[in-house]
Amino acid sequence: MPGGRLTQQERRHIAAGLAHGLSYAEIARRLDRPTSTVSREVARNGGARAYRPDRAHRATADRARRGAPTPSRTPGRRPGAAEDEIVEIAVRSGMPLMAARVHVDLVLSEDGRRTAAALARRLEVSPASVSVAVNFLLQQGYVRRERDPHRRRDVYVVDDDAWYHSIVVSVRQTLASAQAAIDVAEALGPDSPAARRLAKGGAFLERVVHDLKDSADHWRPLLS
Repeated sequence: MPGGRLTQQERRHIAAGLAHGLSYAEIARRLDRPTSTVSREVARNGGARAYRPDRAHRATADRARRGAPTPSRTPGRRPGAAEDEIVEIAVRSGMPLMAARVHVDLVLSEDGRRTAAALARRLEVSPASVSVAVNFLLQQGYVRRERDPHRRRDVYVVDDDAWYHSIVVSVRQTLASAQAAIDVAEALGPDSPAARRLAKGGAFLERVVHDLKDSADHWRPLLS
């Protein structure tokens, strides 16, 4: 029941959802639970990479018996906790969970490069999950793909310019939305309240994203 304690079966559903790269919101929807319930459950039990449903269920029962508070995140925390926090921030900003995990793993790697096989092995997920995640990251400009000519395999790369390219992609997508709003406003005619609302919104978005692109171009040398 929404609002009650998570059952062991629900925790297993959470683990299965994480393994398939579902977002916290989607997992919560399938369980008929608030998204915050799922995100807190994962955060207090090892994060997305280390979450184990049976262990989480036992830990919750132990805390209930002791009446002890949930352990806080402190300096001496387990290895990987910082990575999990970054992943959770990315998920809250709208990035799919598996894409966030892949992106963070690439960003924190020594040379910013991994093959799909290496990503699947490190994250303990299926190649299909990695494929969906990297396709999202490629579309959004967060990573680029290179071909290894010697081993005939793709290598996914996060370089310094990835931050710039992700902004360019975002600008392009937002400009398309702004133009669509303006086009609809023109079709509706000047006497329509909806047209005036869309026209103002489209004009606002156009100016904001042009300013963002200009700023990205200005500061791009910092990435060199």
